[in-house]
Amino acid sequence: MSYVNNIRMFVRVYELGSMSAAARDQRTSAAVASARISELEKHLGVRLFNRTTRSLQPTENGRIFYEGARKVLEAIDEAEAAVIDVTQNPRGSIFVAAPLGIGRRFIAPHVPAFKEAYPLIDVRLRLSDRNVDLTAEGLDVAFHLGLLDDSTLKVRLIADCPRLLCAAPAYVARRGMPADGAALVAERHDCLNLRFPGAKEFQWTLQTPDGPRRYEITGPFESDDGDVLTGWALDGQGIVMKPVFEVADHLRSGRLVPVATATPPMPTQLSVLTQHRRLRDPKMRLFTDFMVTRIKADMAAQVAGLRIAS
Repeated sequence: MSYVNNIRMFVRVYELGSMSAAARDQRTSAAVASARISELEKHLGVRLFNRTTRSLQPTENGRIFYEGARKVLEAIDEAEAAVIDVTQNPRGSIFVAAPLGIGRRFIAPHVPAFKEAYPLIDVRLRLSDRNVDLTAEGLDVAFHLGLLDDSTLKVRLIADCPRLLCAAPAYVARRGMPADGAALVAERHDCLNLRFPGAKEFQWTLQTPDGPRRYEITGPFESDDGDVLTGWALDGQGIVMKPVFEVADHLRSGRLVPVATATPPMPTQLSVLTQHRRLRDPKMRLFTDFMVTRIKADMAAQVAGLRIAS
């Protein structure tokens, strides 16, 4: 098994491009990671990485070995999954990523129930509103809020999610009620935008009688945490674009009101993404089925009876 562990470490070092990052991913030390790579190189009789104090690059032999090593690990994972009694003895860890709001509202509350149902499966939940790379970050499953480009991942749609622009009554009283996207720009309304390192979104795409149109919005605040934006909106600091389910309670209470309703935002989607090679792992299917069922029920309850005036 130590040889397999050495191969697994090599694959993670190759994918992450860092000995220390791979060590953290495999829950060990950089010294152990380096020793495993050295042991593997000794066994193969070739150098897999060129290492300096500042960089680590795969050699040509390393690139060749990676392709075969990845297939070996996939075959091992599939073989192990095939002999597990799915209903009696699923086991192992699942590394899961989700947007902050989705994770807090719809996933984290159900993790204890999932653990109770499947006590030998551990859930490692990572929450962030930035886009994640399943392969590079060692993730098994990622929940994604947004429209997806062509993806090499297995995509399972959970729900279509209508969105709206909203603000606190105090903001509307101070700045006026914008009728549409054109008013947002012409009247220079304070728009609260979700932005994170590497994000390219500087506009809001809204639905108009002539089809979708992108509007250049401005505002004094931005954040990489969607819940922070909601908090600012509740405090009267500006207009925020949100999926209806995220602000349903605030709309019912009147703490937020819809604005620019003549040009609502394009709807978005909530999906769950899985690497194709992980589909045969029973615990992935168990986890996604468990969460998708509960997320759908929670979302339906969240927006039940809510009417958005236009």
